[in-house]
Amino acid sequence: MLQYLVILLDDAAISYCHYSKSHAKSQPIPLDVLRKGIRFAMTENLMLQFVYPEGELPESVRKEVETIDHSKIMPATSPYAAEADVLVCGWDSLPQSANVPVVLRTTLADFLARYKDIFPLLSVAPRLNVVFTDTESFADEEVSVYKESLSALAGELERLYVNEKSPQLNLLTDRMMLKEMNNCGAGDTNITLAPNGKFYVCPAYCGTGEGIGSLELGLSIPNKQLYKLDHAPLCRHCDAYHCKRCVWLSERLTLEVNTPSRQQCVMAHLERNAARELLSNIRKHGIFLPEMPEIKEIDYLDPFEKRDEWL
Repeated sequence: MLQYLVILLDDAAISYCHYSKSHAKSQPIPLDVLRKGIRFAMTENLMLQFVYPEGELPESVRKEVETIDHSKIMPATSPYAAEADVLVCGWDSLPQSANVPVVLRTTLADFLARYKDIFPLLSVAPRLNVVFTDTESFADEEVSVYKESLSALAGELERLYVNEKSPQLNLLTDRMMLKEMNNCGAGDTNITLAPNGKFYVCPAYCGTGEGIGSLELGLSIPNKQLYKLDHAPLCRHCDAYHCKRCVWLSERLTLEVNTPSRQQCVMAHLERNAARELLSNIRKHGIFLPEMPEIKEIDYLDPFEKRDEWL
């Protein structure tokens, strides 16, 4: 069931996920499209998330945004960054401190080389999400080095928890606090409205094809059951609950929106296993998340290896 509507406030709105930012020329959303989008959200009882570009917006657009409850997703370099509910950055714009969640978009190589640079932010930001922009490049040869980086991050998180901090890092702490899948939900719990007035499954698809409807013609998601967990044959059995299960990345790499690539799965399971160890280590210092069950040990990194048991 739909819960969120993401509205891009410009054709060049920032990317906050795996996909690259649009190379389209900056063009703010027309005021009438914004108003109709807000009205659609109100009619459907959807929560609104506005995604900003790096540059300025017309004052009329900024004022219209404030007519309804919402969240603002902004680049850290935005002139309005002080108003953000979520800050999106790269290594060059990584903030020294933040009072809102931060999304760090990075290549895998940069992360492996610089992951220690995020240590200071873990203790001062309410949350840090690391998003890889080249997940498709992950190879089996990188399993050990990615595992080592997660172990080092887990050690820092353990130190912070012991010192009565409550850091949140999507790669590790999310899985410790989940009892079921908590994925992106594109096409199922959220959709995107582009400045052209068309709906898309997520921002990654904006500007491609006919979308999934429009403000004028209404919403129509072909084969919408495929975006639901119960129609994902591997994911519905998996317990890497924190995995984004990115439908855009899945379609790009496997040609199926409900079948993640090996890269997604292996990385998610390395994170899951590191979270298992982190949870166990924190509990050695005292009671921690007593309501959460232990994360069980598994003997695979790719759920596809369990297809004969699960399918």
